[in-house]
Amino acid sequence: MTPLIPHWIRRKVMLPIVAAAVLGGANLPPLWSAVTQWQHERLINSVEYKELHGFWQIVELPKGQRVNAIHAALLPSGKILLIAGSGNDRAQFDAGTFKTLVFDPVSGVTKFVPTPTDLFCAGHTFLPDGKLLVAGGTLRYELLDPAVKRAGGTMTVKNESPDGDRSFPKGTTFIATDGKRYIANDDFVVPAATKTEIKNRNGGHTSVTVTAGQTAVWVDAAEDGTDYVRTGHAQYHLDGLTGADAQNIYGIANKIDLEKQDYQGRKETYEFNPFTEQYERVADMHEKRWYPTLTGLPDGSVLAVSGLDGSGEVVDGTQNEVYDPKTKQWTVRRDLDRYFPTYPALFQTDRAGVLFYSGSNAGYGPADKGRDPGFWNLADNSFEAVPGLRDADLLETSMSAWAGPVQDQTVMVVGGGGVGESSKSSRRIDLIKLNEASPRFQRGPDLPEGTRYPNLVQLPDDTVLITNGSSNYRGRNGSDNHTARIYHPDSNTLTVAADPLVGRNYHSAAVLLPDGRVLTVGSDPLFRDKKNTISGTFEQRLEIYTPPYLFRGSGPVIGEGPTTVRYGQPATFTTLMPDSVRSARLIRPSAATHMLNTDQRSVALDIEPGAGSVTVTVPSSPALMPPGPYMLFFLDKNGVPSQARWVQVG
Repeated sequence: MTPLIPHWIRRKVMLPIVAAAVLGGANLPPLWSAVTQWQHERLINSVEYKELHGFWQIVELPKGQRVNAIHAALLPSGKILLIAGSGNDRAQFDAGTFKTLVFDPVSGVTKFVPTPTDLFCAGHTFLPDGKLLVAGGTLRYELLDPAVKRAGGTMTVKNESPDGDRSFPKGTTFIATDGKRYIANDDFVVPAATKTEIKNRNGGHTSVTVTAGQTAVWVDAAEDGTDYVRTGHAQYHLDGLTGADAQNIYGIANKIDLEKQDYQGRKETYEFNPFTEQYERVADMHEKRWYPTLTGLPDGSVLAVSGLDGSGEVVDGTQNEVYDPKTKQWTVRRDLDRYFPTYPALFQTDRAGVLFYSGSNAGYGPADKGRDPGFWNLADNSFEAVPGLRDADLLETSMSAWAGPVQDQTVMVVGGGGVGESSKSSRRIDLIKLNEASPRFQRGPDLPEGTRYPNLVQLPDDTVLITNGSSNYRGRNGSDNHTARIYHPDSNTLTVAADPLVGRNYHSAAVLLPDGRVLTVGSDPLFRDKKNTISGTFEQRLEIYTPPYLFRGSGPVIGEGPTTVRYGQPATFTTLMPDSVRSARLIRPSAATHMLNTDQRSVALDIEPGAGSVTVTVPSSPALMPPGPYMLFFLDKNGVPSQARWVQVG
């Protein structure tokens, strides 16, 4: 079927005005360029080309309805959630201007949603009830050395009283022995001290040990200048405390300096309700996180790892924590002590309690720690590294995804670059089958050029779209890759897809739509020219890719059926031509940011055609498909998918 193109989608087509150019005395090179462009437009708009390579269309939302789309999620309503927060714009952050846009790809209608805090660079994943859990974000933007005017550092606040936790507001002042004042940049809670009784084995007196409760908060000097720099261990008292409180509660800092101050994370957590289209506040995380990964587990809970904390340091693995959607509370899991760089790609395998870390990550952490791919067993916190991955030092800004149905347990790692602001990039596509006796990465086909920031989208026909990226850090030197490829797991090959018109690198994302098309958003280049002399601007245009399968005629149509399907159980859906349905897939909606989209997975279903209906059987394992919303697709013999029908699994 040829997809309907809504009126609000725009695509510029070059028309050669050859006669006018000649009469106007135009020289040959510009004329030749115009003719060449016109011929190219004719080619890519031809039916034959679209049937082989697909088609891209630019979406330009009205001015005033555009955002810096840092995060993109497909909601169970069929609409797209685009989260900008401050949008990597310090002026917006300082002004407290945070944005979220809900966009309907069918009608083109947009709606701004009140955004309670700066969710820029938060983590997210879908919950069993279809809400999107969003946790963390930006508490503070980075300051590089020349721009740091006020000394800052981490203050450890101690509470030696066992009488209860104590809460303090942002702006609380710590005073040094010389009277210098330092200001807390956020609210903080200091836990009560704990008492431990130790009984004498010989029947003597019982001794009591008191361990102070403690927390950490970032502080800034009250004024500019080097007089506020502290290089040694020192104790500080809290302004306004008197009596026993002044003795029991105090601050300790080892260093307050004028060195680079990195981004700092938030701890607030929200559930975004896709039907009311509002954020709903739930319990805060125990640790602040910027660039965290949230991973949905088979029981519906969510594991949060990594991110930068309230001091701009990568979160210690001892602070990994789990969210319970029933109680809406977080629990620190100190038994799951495992360190990862920021935004690590963690996949729930077909074994409950076992995650696979592909090695893909997005930017913060030492080059020699937490980079090796492998299996993380949550039962005993063991980690089994896997061999064979090429370009193992170029995993930052790579992307990973399932290749084919999740039952195949095959993960692909695509592209990537060196740690930090490296100009290195990889053409690698490597694959690993997780359920083999001795899993190891195997070589796949190489990309046509080195690619940092690729976007990977699983399609209903079991192929994977690989699109965009750049060969250099954040598109430096005009290095955006205006290319796309489709990976075929059955043959381990790539085919050429139509070239995207919009270049996309850092802060870009791509999601599968319910009609089988793909939406790409964002891009945050450092520069706009090859010489790196003109500062870049955030790409606010959207682009929709129509894959070749949608130019092969009409696909199946899913009629009536249940809205909830259960593990291991059959479910029947009406359809006009049941014998034309050759396969069925359940695809979990995407929640994508920073080359991280481990929510997406495609589940193959057993099918049984009936009289005017098709019965599908859902796998019995929640590890294969964590509970939540999924899109049900029917496909015909040509791989043409139906419009998806939303169902709730579990």
